[in-house]
Amino acid sequence: MSGLANIVVIVAVVALVIVRQVRPRRVKDGRSLWILPAVLLYLALREHGIVDAHHEAVSVGLLAGELLIGVGMGVVWAFTSRIWRDQDGVVWTKGTKATAAAWAGGIALRIGLAAVGAMMGVHQGEGATMLALAGTLLIRTGLVVWRARELEPVGFGATAAP
Repeated sequence: MSGLANIVVIVAVVALVIVRQVRPRRVKDGRSLWILPAVLLYLALREHGIVDAHHEAVSVGLLAGELLIGVGMGVVWAFTSRIWRDQDGVVWTKGTKATAAAWAGGIALRIGLAAVGAMMGVHQGEGATMLALAGTLLIRTGLVVWRARELEPVGFGATAAP
């Protein structure tokens, strides 16, 4: 895919994920939760230039930083999302103000990392961003599903409020 198409995919995924966080959503335990991260992972790994051949060590360091930010964002996002079980036993999740702050902080860190790379003359493709975003979604999804499984059933002390 071209650079513009990659950027459109990244922006669309981020917009979709953020829009989904402002509304309560059912927590599902099926394969559909893994589709978006899997598609991003596939697109990222088929991209050439994830590592700049002219600045290999710095490029790998920037990629590692991007992945660490992605993992950190996924963890913070998962633990700042509100998770509850309704009266029917259905588990729901919704982002909080802290979740929005985590997204803003993660995006700011990624922009800063990209700026450092640009100042050093390192070519950074969109593949690294897609790879980190896939990691963020995988970590967040796994932790939210884990947290949902840890909820007590309604009637045994659990609250059922949004």
